[in-house]
Amino acid sequence: MLKRGYLLFVLLMGSLVLAGTGLTSAADDADARAGEFIESLADKAISSLTEKDASREQRLIRFRDLLDEHFAVDTIGRWVLGRHWNDATEAERKEYLSLFEDLIVVTYVDRFNSYSGEKLAVSRTVPATGGDLLVNSQITRPAGGEPLDVAWRVRDYEGQLKIVDVIVAGVSMGQTQRSEFTSVIRRAGGQVEGLLSKLREDLKKGA
Repeated sequence: MLKRGYLLFVLLMGSLVLAGTGLTSAADDADARAGEFIESLADKAISSLTEKDASREQRLIRFRDLLDEHFAVDTIGRWVLGRHWNDATEAERKEYLSLFEDLIVVTYVDRFNSYSGEKLAVSRTVPATGGDLLVNSQITRPAGGEPLDVAWRVRDYEGQLKIVDVIVAGVSMGQTQRSEFTSVIRRAGGQVEGLLSKLREDLKKGA
């Protein structure tokens, strides 16, 4: 399976509980709104995906709804595919985006069962290139240890905020997944079909 890279952000979603924010009353509306957006993600992940009585089918539906609501999945998928997006046929692009989302949902929905009280605290929001915002946060573990720094890159889509990347300990998950997909395509002789085949295979394993 594609074990590392961008899909790691899904694991983070399953371990979010708010510990308060560091946003001050002087923060502008855009900064405050972005911070509240990440808080909303945390609330919804905990309330809808860790419910013990929910069936797996229910959690799959809830997970997909949460993913589509908070993440710009098509934007992420296109960027991760990189220059190979232009090489792909229309049919390959459509299948790729569908497989990309399905694999995230099927592979990681069960990981929310491992939630053990981790806490997330939003510290500050800063401007990023292209008009995006970076919402900085830390995840702390109940058992102790070093906190994990996580920055959420947020973009405004005509008034609706979406996450377009997650930076964990300074490493872009989007960039990591892009490198992995590029390697898969390279091993397939530069053919996007090679990646599609790998995604189909991984999806069957995770079903």
